[in-house]
Amino acid sequence: MAEPIRVLLLENVHQKAVESLRNQGFEVVHHVTSLEGKDLYDAARNAHIVGIRSKTTLSAEFFAEAKQLWAVGAFCIGTNQVDLAAAAGAGVPVFNAPFSNTRSVAELTIAEIIALHRQLGDRSAEVHRGVWKKTAEGCHEVRTRTVGIVGYGHIGSQVSVLAEAMGMKVIYFDIVDVLPHGNAIRMPSFDALLEQADIVTLHVPETPETMGMVSASALAKMRKGAVLINNARGTVVDVDALAESLRSGHLSGAAIDVFPSEPAGASTAFQSPLQGIPTVILTPHVGGSTLEAQIDIAESVSSRLARFVSLGSTATAVNVPEVALPRLHRAHHRVLHFHRNVPGVLSHLNAAIAELGINIAAQFLQSDQQHSFAILDVNGGDSTLLRDRLAAIPETISVRVIW
Repeated sequence: MAEPIRVLLLENVHQKAVESLRNQGFEVVHHVTSLEGKDLYDAARNAHIVGIRSKTTLSAEFFAEAKQLWAVGAFCIGTNQVDLAAAAGAGVPVFNAPFSNTRSVAELTIAEIIALHRQLGDRSAEVHRGVWKKTAEGCHEVRTRTVGIVGYGHIGSQVSVLAEAMGMKVIYFDIVDVLPHGNAIRMPSFDALLEQADIVTLHVPETPETMGMVSASALAKMRKGAVLINNARGTVVDVDALAESLRSGHLSGAAIDVFPSEPAGASTAFQSPLQGIPTVILTPHVGGSTLEAQIDIAESVSSRLARFVSLGSTATAVNVPEVALPRLHRAHHRVLHFHRNVPGVLSHLNAAIAELGINIAAQFLQSDQQHSFAILDVNGGDSTLLRDRLAAIPETISVRVIW
């Protein structure tokens, strides 16, 4: 009887993922919280698949400890919490859901633009306190305003479409040459965008280039009375400089969903220099937190994990070469072979198979600078002997026969 596939899901990954993976015949253990240190190592020790969200850190030490691990599912957009190089070095592909919360974040951004221009956060808080301050002072329609989108990827371009449909003028800046939607205008530089936008909204990944990009000097280049929205990554904005810009009146408002340092959970107090500043909307990293987004993420990542387990497909993996080979021969064995990308490995691989009198019916290999991944369909011979023989090749990282 084949060994059951054991799955560890952390951080209250949506129940749809649990159902989907169990329907594949996998054994699923589901934790509501994140785990760390020894608790994480112990829980994952015998797991073939680990699923996390944004609060669980999978370090190089984790991948060295998790000897049974086949794949990681990041049930979120980013993968900064995973040591991708260490995972690749262990032959563990990492799958995420880069598009699943696109609409949710875009809609939150539009809602924040409107809320800031109508001072809805302040008016709501006042009425809750029993204060009836009916005023139009400082309140504006968003129609005709210029929104500057920094990062024109999946989310940024969705914001562009929604903003233009509401009568806003759209300008954008991206380091990649991307096609504008509608009448959006590409700006030649980040600074040029800051100088022209009434609203600056950030939709960039966390990279060495984007960390701290909205600095005190960048804020000073923004138009007086402009607003800043950050639903991207907390490290992109210097929050101390932003607080000073808001208190001085240079910026009229901000909406911040992500922070340089965020609590691990609801039991930990949150502190930020932005707290207590009027016309600032602060939310606890909920940009993608809609039921629709979480369901889509659950279905998307679990299906990618299932395809890897059943077919060896690494298509859409973020850290290893992408290889996908359909099942062409029902009676054949399928071998998955991760190895270091050095000359001669494929010839050693094929020679070892030939020496065992085994025929290769199909083969697909892809490489990046450091690693290679091959899927081979073979017929004839002893699959256990074949696995052991391929594992003995010095450059082998991992080898599995999946059927």
